[in-house]
Amino acid sequence: MRTTTSDQLFAKAQTLIPGGVNSPVRACRSVGCDPVFITRAAGSRLWDADGNEYIDFVCSWGPMILGHNHPAVVEAVEKALANGTSYGAPTPAEVELAELVVEAMPAVEKVRFVNSGTEATMSAIRLARGYTGRKKVVKFDGCYHGHADGFLVKAGSGVITLGIPGSPGVPEDIVKNTISIPYNDPAILEETLRQHGEDIACVIVEPMAGNMGVVAPAKGFLPALRRLTEELGIVLIFDEVITGFRLALGGAQERYGVLPDLTCMGKIIGGGLPVGAYGGKAEIMEQVAPVGPVYQAGTLSGNPLAMAAGIATLRELRKPGFYETLEQKAATFAAELAGLAAKYDLPLTQNRVGSAMTNFFTNGPVVDFASAMEADTERYGAFFRHMLAAGIYLAPSQFEAMFLSAAHSEEDLGRALEATESSFKKLLA
Repeated sequence: MRTTTSDQLFAKAQTLIPGGVNSPVRACRSVGCDPVFITRAAGSRLWDADGNEYIDFVCSWGPMILGHNHPAVVEAVEKALANGTSYGAPTPAEVELAELVVEAMPAVEKVRFVNSGTEATMSAIRLARGYTGRKKVVKFDGCYHGHADGFLVKAGSGVITLGIPGSPGVPEDIVKNTISIPYNDPAILEETLRQHGEDIACVIVEPMAGNMGVVAPAKGFLPALRRLTEELGIVLIFDEVITGFRLALGGAQERYGVLPDLTCMGKIIGGGLPVGAYGGKAEIMEQVAPVGPVYQAGTLSGNPLAMAAGIATLRELRKPGFYETLEQKAATFAAELAGLAAKYDLPLTQNRVGSAMTNFFTNGPVVDFASAMEADTERYGAFFRHMLAAGIYLAPSQFEAMFLSAAHSEEDLGRALEATESSFKKLLA
């Protein structure tokens, strides 16, 4: 596989952009290679600057659930583009997308659009503090909620991929109000909430962890979290930036039947464009300005292009059978992958929820941050490089998810399985 143009672009990028990338994991350091530079995408495929073609299992880190350049989304964006790119004023599209979100997400009565998942989570935290009058935030080890200061305590995703414990530039006065505890441990959860309950504004959680790799909530964990927060007057925030509209039309809260007070969303509701949102109970959301005293604003919030892409995407997701078809496709693919690992007696633990999955190179099980960190990252790096050379584009980190889209065909999945078997043989050679 020739990567001359990508190599030249990366060399130039490093003279202009820190590390040559605009998000750290993209540098591919943890998988022992340099990144390829993508120039276009369609359906399940990507093409790089050297003309190499890949079957894409990153899906722009989740949002391309319909596949790249879906005709309905492209048409909607083109129509919106003809009318202008930004107004800094209310638009009809904001109202339409808000209605679709409220109809789909069981716990969302009102919603506010922002520009990213990080904006959504930091805004939800501020709102929870304003609503309760308390300061402390409880999060879970290995869960990533964006790069706002208070979240970079035992965070997941790029932070653990790069082996960084936190981040310089984050004042102790801010992180002292963040408590991070093990995911999927109801005993420590209850002990922590009861000990600090009067000071805790909120608990924020990925209802299915996706940023230490895919880790499902243990049976009873989310119900216990809901019961305790209700009892102690603590706002429960579900970070559904990854799971929202991915695990079900109504997100993880629909799939698991547990309703939070606030929900953070992103990824899919932008249809590939930059969008985030937070929403929840009307009583809490009405504390947001201009109705209430909690301030949050954004010039590009509700951007007409992003709203158009989100509306088109959610309309497609509402079609009968969409999630059932995608679930079956993912289940079959995951079973065949697991079968290959068993065939070659390769230590591999597969975690899957819906159309998101992670293959951990460990004997497992992987149920929390500590067990995820047992994975063999060097072996994953070798696997990544073998797969990339075979035309299969995976996340350049052991601690991320593979995503399937409606555009992945049986032929795509068959090619991916063939490449996986070849890669497994090379790993064991």
